[in-house]
Amino acid sequence: MNNQSKTTIIAEAGVNHNGRLDLALKLVDEAASAGADFVKFQTFRADSLASGQAAKASYQTANTDAAESQLDMLRRLELSFNAHRDIMDRCAKRGIAFLSTAFDLQSLSFLADDLQLRYLKIGSGELTNAPLLIAAARTEMSLMLSTGMATLSEVEEALGVIAFGMLRSGSPERRQDFADVLHSAAAWEALRGRVTLLHCTTEYPAAIVDTNLRAMDTMRAAFDLPVGYSDHTTGNAMSIGAVARGACVIEKHFTLDRTLDGPDHAASLEPSQLAELVRDIRAVEAGLGSGVKQPGAAELRNRKVVRKNIVVARGLPAGHVLTLDDLVTKRSSGGISAMDVWNCVGMKTRRPIALGASLNWADLTWAD
Repeated sequence: MNNQSKTTIIAEAGVNHNGRLDLALKLVDEAASAGADFVKFQTFRADSLASGQAAKASYQTANTDAAESQLDMLRRLELSFNAHRDIMDRCAKRGIAFLSTAFDLQSLSFLADDLQLRYLKIGSGELTNAPLLIAAARTEMSLMLSTGMATLSEVEEALGVIAFGMLRSGSPERRQDFADVLHSAAAWEALRGRVTLLHCTTEYPAAIVDTNLRAMDTMRAAFDLPVGYSDHTTGNAMSIGAVARGACVIEKHFTLDRTLDGPDHAASLEPSQLAELVRDIRAVEAGLGSGVKQPGAAELRNRKVVRKNIVVARGLPAGHVLTLDDLVTKRSSGGISAMDVWNCVGMKTRRPIALGASLNWADLTWAD
């Protein structure tokens, strides 16, 4: 994702397949039709992800059976490894890249070694999961690290964990090892080659007032890494704002139907909205331009029409020495720019000039 001018758009299918392969394949089709670059799923072994005592988040309780445990919910939403292969095949046929988030070491190994993915998304909940971060760093994959719920210092520590995994073998002896490795230029060079940070507000849906897009600027300045945005708000406004603010990646949840049962459907876009988001992001990219402040070709044509030139306020004889009262500024067919009106004062007319005529330098000479 590094050093690119085009925003990478990730259509986050997540668990919106409800554990069904047929729905997962339809999500691939819709993401491809919308024009997204990636369609992303979640790869996990439920029993490795959560214990039987793990509580549900409030949004999960609101959108699923409240009596169901988080572990049972995850078991219901888990996709088999064979299903992943079928999904990848569909992605290849539809011309869209497959991406997934690994939540445990077995799933990470499957994505890296079996599927041999080039990119890995690391969810916000794994930002403090040091064993997973080290293992991810030791793959060849480029990493997109979501930073929801994190402070800037926690993001820095996670980068230290990843840098440790990239540069050192074996296990750390103490937590301080992660901070120590960041003192080397080699660590930052390795991170810049493989890590993209994603700003995120971990709530479903997230409130606009909690979005804090300026945190993207803070992370970019602090770490000199590419920064994107994982958008959990309702609608597309925050994603558009993030692109205008320099996001190199946009991730957005989508579903086939927001009314389906499941934890994430209600906070997701439907296919037509996803397609609209892709169109709007591409339009914003086209409008961002080079950053050089200069007129475009259309403006140069219009400039001749709308900018003011100097016009004589009264008929003037040849040899007349101009005063400010002789001149007005109006739109005209050409002539001397209104910016030069004071430069014309004190000059002498070479010929008679009719009332309302544009003044040209060829009409003037210096007075004796």
